Amino acid sequence: MISTVGILCKPRKEDLCSVLPPLVDWLRARSLKVLLDESAAESCSSLDKASAREKLVSESDLLVVLGGDGTLLAAARLLGDREIPILAVNLGSLGFLTSVTLDELYPLLEATLAGKHSISERMVLQAQLMRGGVVGEGARALNDAVVNQAALARLMDFDVHVDGSHVGRYRADGIIVATPTGSTAYSLAAGGPIVFPDIHAFVITPICPHMLTNRPLVIPDTSRIEIAPEQHGEPVHLTLDGQVGFQLSPGDRVAIQRAKTRVQLVRAAGRSYFEVLRNKLGWGER
Repeated sequence: MISTVGILCKPRKEDLCSVLPPLVDWLRARSLKVLLDESAAESCSSLDKASAREKLVSESDLLVVLGGDGTLLAAARLLGDREIPILAVNLGSLGFLTSVTLDELYPLLEATLAGKHSISERMVLQAQLMRGGVVGEGARALNDAVVNQAALARLMDFDVHVDGSHVGRYRADGIIVATPTGSTAYSLAAGGPIVFPDIHAFVITPICPHMLTNRPLVIPDTSRIEIAPEQHGEPVHLTLDGQVGFQLSPGDRVAIQRAKTRVQLVRAAGRSYFEVLRNKLGWGER
């Protein structure tokens, strides 16, 4: 039963003032409580006072995300262990994840409130720093975790283990571990495969590997991946979804595994994943 709808927005998006007020009125006309984040309140001064994003997410039964894929990625990390539906509307440029259009917003909201919507469940990864065998900082990611040097484009050595077994030593600019959702993001640009969202897998993709034999590797999402970079003075970072970063100290390892919960994306009826590939990525075009 949906009684509270939280609205998360892309900061300073020009379209918000034309979209938000009628959306808020529409929801309240159906006796729903509406919570707005800071971006919404700042964009439209006529709207109510904002709620902190963490509080908004904890109290909502449905999240409406207005923005681009980056806004959705940030919202997905905020969920933590909560599994509530996210209806993501594209106000950005590409909008591969936020594939719902403004024209589809209200019909899809009607279906969601009536419980007649379709859900695409997406796996989330959990990445953490390991320092002296002790679990340190970390965060979740819907797309990917990347280990590389932030300042200089210089080849590094990375020892990679899966479930305690040594996969090999990669000599590359970095290592990407992507979920199926993230397989169409940085991993794809680095030469990785496109993985259908329902497949239970991780993709390990080296960035510009020095050896031709270092190819992307697809493994079960039940695996635990450990990456040990060999550092030589320059700082090495763990970056999640291209938005959250942690600096590694010499000797640190990065442990990555599947999170216990999944992200629930509300899907537009009748639109297949392959249609999104064709429309957004020009899949199959000559």
